[in-house]
Amino acid sequence: MKRNLFVPVLLTIIIALFSCFTVFAQESADDHYPVTITNFNYAGDEITLTFEKAPERVLAVYQGSIETMIALGLEDHVIASYGLDNKIKDEWQAGFEKMNYNDSSFAPDKETVIMMNPDLIFSWGSLFGEKMLGDVDYWISSGTNTYMNTNTRPGGNRLMENEFTDILNIGKIFNVEEKAQALVDQMRNDLAVIRLAVEAEEEKPVVAIIRIRDSEIRNFGKELAGDILANMGVEVMQSAERYMGKEDLINENPDVIFIEYMPRPDKGGDAIREEQLAKLLDDPSFASLKAVQNKRVYTIMLGEIYAPAVRTGDGIRTIANGLFPGIFD
Repeated sequence: MKRNLFVPVLLTIIIALFSCFTVFAQESADDHYPVTITNFNYAGDEITLTFEKAPERVLAVYQGSIETMIALGLEDHVIASYGLDNKIKDEWQAGFEKMNYNDSSFAPDKETVIMMNPDLIFSWGSLFGEKMLGDVDYWISSGTNTYMNTNTRPGGNRLMENEFTDILNIGKIFNVEEKAQALVDQMRNDLAVIRLAVEAEEEKPVVAIIRIRDSEIRNFGKELAGDILANMGVEVMQSAERYMGKEDLINENPDVIFIEYMPRPDKGGDAIREEQLAKLLDDPSFASLKAVQNKRVYTIMLGEIYAPAVRTGDGIRTIANGLFPGIFD
């Protein structure tokens, strides 16, 4: 008899506890919203966005947007995604399978997006150009909020802190602030480790991040990559020119060189990486460079230094392992 009474009583307690948890979760969400975020239009001007609840029909376009949603556990909010430059990391593959990825085009056209009826478009600034989806005011007035990666807006400095802010803002929009903060905290902690290692050096190394294309060299020192280097405490190659010639690089003669490359999902990443390395290492005109002689030439993916979002930490670690091999082992 007692046993017969025990089962329904236990079920009643479980149901009551579950109901309390559900009410608590609902109250927590209600307390969180509305959320107000500062972002940008296509001209790069600040705009204010208000979210009454977590978006449920998100269009995520381009690598950083897709990976931010996955890293924050928000795959179920995404109705479509487009535009991968690089293969998704193994740790995010399970989430990616839920992202409704469309490989029929690199980015959707305006008509396709209108038919989707998203409540948030999360992408880079270039997507909101006149020949793409059009400026954000059209979408916002139609009931679709927008969020563009800060470092892809026209104008403004390309800063590491902007990548952190974007992650935290998405965390706030979707009420997953603890997850977002944990990601940013890990990146800051890695930076602190690297700064200590740099401070222990008698002389700070001079570092260059470049891309070689024929006789022209792209210098990333005044872009996000340079800001990451500056936050590590190293010396960034001084040239203010975005593009430079071979003689300019030889005259600068940095201690460490990182060569940018971009593996595509449809191409062999290792082959592209080796091809880019060869442009420096196999060119006899660069043989006198300290970085070449001391075997301090490395590679870094473009996706780790251009609008990297949650891959910002990968960029930090790639650079750190070149400067101080095994620093995080």
